[in-house]
Amino acid sequence: MESQVKKLAVEIDKANTIAVLTGAGVSTASGIPDFRSANGIWREDQSREYYMSRAYFQRNPEDFWMKYKEIFRLKLLKNYAPNHVHLFLREMEQKGKQVSIVTQNVDGLHTAAGNQHVIEYHGNLNTATCPACGTQYPLEHVMTEQVPHCIQAGCGDILKPDIVLFGDPITKHAEAEAALQQADLLLVMGTSLLVSPFNLLPVYAWSGRKLSGLINREPTPMDDQFDFVIHADLGKTIEELKQEE
Repeated sequence: MESQVKKLAVEIDKANTIAVLTGAGVSTASGIPDFRSANGIWREDQSREYYMSRAYFQRNPEDFWMKYKEIFRLKLLKNYAPNHVHLFLREMEQKGKQVSIVTQNVDGLHTAAGNQHVIEYHGNLNTATCPACGTQYPLEHVMTEQVPHCIQAGCGDILKPDIVLFGDPITKHAEAEAALQQADLLLVMGTSLLVSPFNLLPVYAWSGRKLSGLINREPTPMDDQFDFVIHADLGKTIEELKQEE
């Protein structure tokens, strides 16, 4: 029987427009921890969801920033680089395919890899914005002081990071659905599909009868929404897909 990898490789080759949903499993080969896997950081201390919330930021922004920088290891962020999974998606673009990436990851590595259409569903660690005046600052400014402030004249407000905190609205869902609607093929990589509303996107694709494939080390609650399901190491599977080209 022809393997799921071979079948998926054929569909990737045939597709002109591909939507890709990615999660933490895509970035682990770059040295970035998987926060939600069985051994992920979030499971070490469930209170981190409380601390990484809009409510806690508003209540105690100074302590929020101390915990935020520790949890997301901001000092190490610039040491991370795209890995061969990110580069595989860029190579699809270089072959003339239209690729839209909808990512849960906040590390910015898809953009760093060179992909042109990246929807950062949960925001990005690389910037922070002043809630008072709307001025956006790069990571370099965020790291200049323990609690970063706006330096615009007459402002001085504490900055808010440009990631989606618990309690924040998701503003990219409609854009993500539009990318899926236009695609010939949906690929889902390295995500457990446990977080809502992100995990509604494969359902949306399924309802539109989009051909779809899932690559994840562990089973997900939504495996039955996919035409091709591969439970294996993502990096090794990507290498197998490339060999099938």
